[in-house]
Amino acid sequence: MKKQELPDARKHQITSFIKSGVRILGYISLPFNLATSVILLILSEIIGIYEELV
Repeated sequence: MKKQELPDARKHQITSFIKSGVRILGYISLPFNLATSVILLILSEIIGIYEELV
């Protein structure tokens, strides 16, 4: 039988905090610079994908 690996809760939490911080920065920059906001919000989604893999 294969043993199922459990996710690392600490890494998941840290990654989640980073993702949230990047997302907040993206929304804060929205009225000032649309291109920066788009880049930050896309980056937060990429971090979110990584978060699910941790």
